[in-house]
Amino acid sequence: MDGVFRLVSGCPGPSGFGSASTAQEVTEGIDGTNLTALVTGGASGIGLETSRVLALRGVHVIIGARNMKAANEAKNKIVRETPRARIDVLELDLCSTNSIRSFADNFIALHLPLNILINNAGIMFCPFQLSQDGIEVQFATNHIGHFLLTNLLLDTMKNTVKASGIQGRVVNLSSIAHNYCYKKGIRFHKINDKQGYSEKRAYGQSKLANILHANELSRRLQEEGVNITVNSVHPGLIMTPLFRHSAALMSITFEILQFLSLEERSSGGSYDVLRRAPPATQWGDRKILCGLQ
Repeated sequence: MDGVFRLVSGCPGPSGFGSASTAQEVTEGIDGTNLTALVTGGASGIGLETSRVLALRGVHVIIGARNMKAANEAKNKIVRETPRARIDVLELDLCSTNSIRSFADNFIALHLPLNILINNAGIMFCPFQLSQDGIEVQFATNHIGHFLLTNLLLDTMKNTVKASGIQGRVVNLSSIAHNYCYKKGIRFHKINDKQGYSEKRAYGQSKLANILHANELSRRLQEEGVNITVNSVHPGLIMTPLFRHSAALMSITFEILQFLSLEERSSGGSYDVLRRAPPATQWGDRKILCGLQ
């Protein structure tokens, strides 16, 4: 209950930060000039704010986006604000395994290090449809796409860790909606079954998969002795283009919660940026209560 109160009220926790903290606040004093980060869906919403603040802190940011026009506009916006920002954009459609493999090949061909991978892009509450690969679109985009991308780039991150000595970070943007999954959890044998489909429970299913992915990958990396952390985070309720399939309902909900002092859009990137701050031994404990699933 205390965690819920802090989430809604914005009151800071033991770290000194809370749900009302902004990404700029939680990264104050951090120098990221020797880091490279990949942000999926970095052209809008939480991803854009995350990309903006990482660039502000000197991180070389690679934005993976399906809409290249929007991605280049986002890049130009960030550069106008921070002229020394290092931003590159690459095309990435998480609904297509062909696009994901092409993106990974293009990224690896750049011979860049990879310190941070933020699996941020996602869709929510969509009417039933299948991806290009014949997979239910929310599960395909939110989980399968990021699962494949992470696997394809994991060796690059491991090599970066080995060469630099800097801890790698993988962050999956999940949601507290993972609690609102199907009754028996993930419908592994009915992922693509239209009968019984619920747009909200399908979203919760994909978010639960994000958490399970992070937990298992973290366990395996620890067993290997690889210095890479993997976390899943709940970013809070923020009105972004993610709500486009349920605009009326979520607008009303958002207004009520905003009245109760829930976070504004600019604070949304703080959760995933926080997970990419230096280790606790260097910067102190920066966990946000309820932020880490």
